[in-house]
Amino acid sequence: MALTIGDLGKATNTKVETVRYYERIGLLPAPARSAGNYRTYGAVELGRLSFIRRARDLGFSLDQVRALLGLSDDRTCDCAGIDRIANEHLREVDRKLADLAALRRELKAVIDSCDGGTVAECRIIEALGPSIDGQVLPKSPRC
Repeated sequence: MALTIGDLGKATNTKVETVRYYERIGLLPAPARSAGNYRTYGAVELGRLSFIRRARDLGFSLDQVRALLGLSDDRTCDCAGIDRIANEHLREVDRKLADLAALRRELKAVIDSCDGGTVAECRIIEALGPSIDGQVLPKSPRC
């Protein structure tokens, strides 16, 4: 199998610029070149880029992807290192979910505080406005 960079990108839903970037930072090895000096890729590169894309889609950082690839390159290695990286990422996902839940509660409270009125009296606009020394400026009694 000999794929061009465009074919590799299409097969993995990856932009050509991103493929080149992954090569520059060492996530993908330097590709073989054709007689016309075009990059050529095979099944190994396709599999590796698919792995990178899936890991990135799941939110793993580039450093985490690099570490996962390094560990996966040695098929005899114990998977404890991979488990550690995955669990670290899961904790980060859980933290982000908690932050989003708190953000949702706060936004809902601001929206629920609206009882009509004019924009000049809008509590939502006030809540999004500037604060002094970390304190939100006093709100008007109406939305």
